[in-house]
Amino acid sequence: MWTEENNQLQQSFEFKDFVAAFTFMTQVAFAAEKMNHHPNWSNSYNKVTISLFTHDSHDTVTEKDRELSKKIDAIYAKV
Repeated sequence: MWTEENNQLQQSFEFKDFVAAFTFMTQVAFAAEKMNHHPNWSNSYNKVTISLFTHDSHDTVTEKDRELSKKIDAIYAKV
């Protein structure tokens, strides 16, 4: 579940292994690129942590972040 904290939407995702985590990241990267809205994220083996905020809006959460979070949730549901 996404949480809003410190002007960011944040969520961690867990996968069965590194390949599944990397596949998820690759799919998110394509979705983010289409929106021209890129996440801050980290990956450690089977865990991916994502933070979303909009630089152009003084590093706050905007509708772009909410839209991307929905796309990320849809990708996660399929992996």
